[in-house]
Amino acid sequence: MPEPTSTTSRGRGRATTWAALVAAAALVVVGVVWLARDTGQTRVVREQPTASPSPSIGTTAEAVPAPRRPGAPVRLRIPRLDVDAPVDPVKAPDRTLVPPSDPQRLGWWADGARPGDREGSALVAGHTVHTGGGALDDLEELEEGDRLVVRTDAGVLRYAVERVRIYTKGRLATDAERLFSQDVPGRLVVITCEDWDGSRYLSNVVVTAVPV
Repeated sequence: MPEPTSTTSRGRGRATTWAALVAAAALVVVGVVWLARDTGQTRVVREQPTASPSPSIGTTAEAVPAPRRPGAPVRLRIPRLDVDAPVDPVKAPDRTLVPPSDPQRLGWWADGARPGDREGSALVAGHTVHTGGGALDDLEELEEGDRLVVRTDAGVLRYAVERVRIYTKGRLATDAERLFSQDVPGRLVVITCEDWDGSRYLSNVVVTAVPV
């Protein structure tokens, strides 16, 4: 990625790039029924599918490691889910962000914001395992106000869940630039797959958290 000339141009470039990443990674979704359900204080919303499904890719791609730079996340702890997972910096070749293959490890998009940055969405993704064993298997169970703790080489950062939503793959691709914007005040966005249909995942859980 070329060196940006300003913080603003860097943010817009990252937002555009991330929108392309998610569009490239989204699976075809047809006929998903919209619904919403309440879980405690927060509402887990299933967004309506888009009319034009996104392109499909395989699910066997390997993560591409990125150099660890100062301030990069090292671990993510989610006390409510009893999660304490290592985080690896990863690149997004061919506009596709792939987390580490080990479902107990998470991937942080190294070309985006870092946790603790004043601006931008720090993006952390992980695989879900439909038979169990993935660090983020129960991500959709988080509620507004739940804590997330990120450890970096610069210290510990604490976040509170602001929103939990479940998006169809097509809707996620459409809304990616807004959801993963690099022009917003600094925040943490955690994403994983959801809705296993027996052969693939139809949706994604997106958790947005703000610093506390």
